[in-house]
Amino acid sequence: MIYVYALKSLDRNYIHVGQTESVLIRFRQYNDGEEKTTCYYTSITLIFSMECKDRTEAGNYEKFNKSGQGKEILKHRNLC
Repeated sequence: MIYVYALKSLDRNYIHVGQTESVLIRFRQYNDGEEKTTCYYTSITLIFSMECKDRTEAGNYEKFNKSGQGKEILKHRNLC
């Protein structure tokens, strides 16, 4: 399975959206500063994850969540 996820920085106005086969491993990589896109953000939390049947479906959800409308929806999600 493939997952679409969104991470939010607790100290800055930043949301990162991506897709992965393991949300837990990706979350650890981001929090440990191993990823270039989030290494400057010290406190990251998972605000959204969704299981998709394949990469095509995941790509569509990822694209929507990276759009202006998708980011607005993610901004208003409660923190996990």
